[in-house]
Formats: sequence, C-alpha cells, structure tokens
Amino acid sequence: MYRFDASRLDLAREYKARPFGEHSPDLQYLLNLMRTRETDGRHVLVMTQPHAQWTLARLTNGNQGPPRLTNVTFDNLEAAEWAVFRLRWEAMAGAPLPIE
Repeated sequence: MYRFDASRLDLAREYKARPFGEHSPDLQYLLNLMRTRETDGRHVLVMTQPHAQWTLARLTNGNQGPPRLTNVTFDNLEAAEWAVFRLRWEAMAGAPLPIE
C-alpha cells in the first residue's frame, strides 16, 4: 500500500512541470491518494466560466452538498491545479509544500 512521504519533493516538482498527461507510477499513486482521501472539506476546483475561470472550493457533507466556493479564482487551469495540489499536500503533510 502506498503511503504519503512528504520528503518526495521530486513528485511535487514532476507534477508542477506536467500537471496533465501521463505521470510516473509514484506520482500517479500520490495523485490517487490525494483524490480519494476523505471528501468532506477537500479542496476542489469548480469551473465558474466555461473553459475560462476556475474557483477554489471545498466539498461539503461528504460530497453530498454543494461545494463551498471561495473568493480565489484562476484564469489558467495549470495554475489552478497546482494550487489545489499544494493545498492537498499541506493537508496530508501537516506543513506547506516548500515549492512555489
């Protein structure tokens, strides 16, 4: 079973360089872990303008309720995905990701 290892900054760098497409097996395992953790309160993106704007949100009621939108928006999907990755990393590590 794969476990989160906060020392694997190489995986964060790999994701930042290529957030879309095929990933190394270790990065794919990490992404699967990040995406399948508890749903309540997990950070997600909501497309608020078709293919033009994404808003950071948090899941509510075990993903049964509407996402709670924040005031943080992005006009670049790569930047939005990186922001969510960093937030999920922090939630798992208990400390911010030391990569901007």
